[in-house]
Amino acid sequence: MGAALFLIVLRVVHDRGHTQDVVQEVLLEIWAKARDFRPDRGRAMAWIATMAHRRAVDRVRTVRAAADRDLRAALLDHHVPFDHVSEHVEHRLAHQRVRDCLQLLTGLQRQALVLTYYHGLSHQEVAALLDVPLSTAKSRVRDALLRLRSCLKEDT
Repeated sequence: MGAALFLIVLRVVHDRGHTQDVVQEVLLEIWAKARDFRPDRGRAMAWIATMAHRRAVDRVRTVRAAADRDLRAALLDHHVPFDHVSEHVEHRLAHQRVRDCLQLLTGLQRQALVLTYYHGLSHQEVAALLDVPLSTAKSRVRDALLRLRSCLKEDT
């Protein structure tokens, strides 16, 4: 009977620790309510299985409710301090660093980079607009990005 009871509860609870607790509760309930058992209404194992299943479902509901309650409490307590002023200042400083580094590029590099990244043109469109070969447009953008990266690394 013990193994069958354990399997009935385990199928519902899916946790060995909780299953052991529920089985112990069911055995205590069987002991306490043994006088209420009516053999004319069914077999003893069916009566026990019903009690075990009910207790297992109760345990799952209790565990799930506790987890949901903990999650809600964590979400309510979770407050990320955010300083809008410092965020705005950092954003403006980053923009200024990029503008300063853009000034260090050659005019051709800056022109190709601005057309590509600020105006959203493809390399082919940049090449056609500047009347240069595609490989030249790509090289100017690549060289500009390398110089920008180097400049921005120096500032940090």
